[in-house]
Amino acid sequence: MQAASNHAHVRIVQSRQNARVKDLRAALRKGEKNDAGLIALEGRHLVEEALRSGLRITALFVRSGSLGLLKDLPLPVHTEILELPPDIFSSAVTTESPQPIAGLAVAPGFTLDNILAKPRPLILVSAGLQDPGNLGTIVRSAEAFGASGIVALPGTVSIWNPKALRASSGSAFRLPFVSTSANDLFAALRKYRIRTVATAADSGTPAPQANLSQPIALFIGNEGNGLASELANRCDVRITIPCPGPVESLNAAIAASILLYEASRQRENHSPR
Repeated sequence: MQAASNHAHVRIVQSRQNARVKDLRAALRKGEKNDAGLIALEGRHLVEEALRSGLRITALFVRSGSLGLLKDLPLPVHTEILELPPDIFSSAVTTESPQPIAGLAVAPGFTLDNILAKPRPLILVSAGLQDPGNLGTIVRSAEAFGASGIVALPGTVSIWNPKALRASSGSAFRLPFVSTSANDLFAALRKYRIRTVATAADSGTPAPQANLSQPIALFIGNEGNGLASELANRCDVRITIPCPGPVESLNAAIAASILLYEASRQRENHSPR
């Protein structure tokens, strides 16, 4: 590793049409992995988390006058560092008051088997979550409470959306996350004998009374409509979070976090001593 403060590979870019700048701009605007398998990072915290998580950063973009921010980053020797004038840097990033650092990194790669084959898996299934903040929060909670991974069904926002990445606070770089179809997922869950659990606003088994210590996949539905009936009907059981207050339903990220905590608590109590 080489200290970034040496700036051995800093290149000054003066054009908005620079190929690397265009890659960063496109990746941030689309919020998805590009054809080269690269994702965009905005802000020092995400850059640090990506490095800590072992991601390969192919290019760093720094606003002129801010190279000192790279001083303590453990960058590989051949990392490409591009210094951009303020107007060009602002044209590439998405936030209104951006931190003066961004990057392109190789997205981590996971498969469904990486998630399902883990011992006593705890899986969260995103069935059409569309708010990137909710998805990122769920990924962060899933890592905190020891989930095996996240499976995204069609209609779910990309985890590489800038808002989702920020909300995940780096967990998206480490927690296995895959996208697949409902049919492929249910077939794989049957193969691995993993119980499927549909979340419902009411009429389900109260979460503390449900057995969440076994291998399970928790299905969380869309923010506005909840879990689609065709998915809920394919699940083995339905659970509900008891709410004594006069609210119709919980925010999707809060509901998922509560259920992940309850599953973690039950698993701790059932762990061999």
